[in-house]
Parts: sequence; C-alpha cells; structure tokens
Amino acid sequence: MVKNKGKGARILITLECTNCRTNSNPGISRYITTKNRRNTTNRIELKKFCKFCKGHSSYKETK
Repeated sequence: MVKNKGKGARILITLECTNCRTNSNPGISRYITTKNRRNTTNRIELKKFCKFCKGHSSYKETK
C-alpha cells in the first residue's frame, strides 16, 4: 500500500460494512478507496457488495 505524501487533496479511507459490525457474522468486510478531502468533507456512505452478508449493504467510512 502506498501512503499519501505531503498534504495533497486525495486521502486514503477505509469503508466498513455496517451489517457485519452490528451482527455476529464470521468477519468484517472492508474496502479501501480514496476521496478528495476538499470536495467531500463529511464521511462517505456507499452501497457495496459484502461477501459475508452475501448481498449489497451500506458501507460507512471509518477513522
């Protein structure tokens, strides 16, 4: 994984499945992506596929 150098606009973020976090599933599904911190100051919430839930669910940005 390449870390961001300097104070560029794009930063790496981690998205975590909200269903796996609340339910007692065998694992937690996570995605790593980038976002522009100047355009999107709030936390991102996207719908992605979770292999543990076996379907599409909402993913929230973690710290």
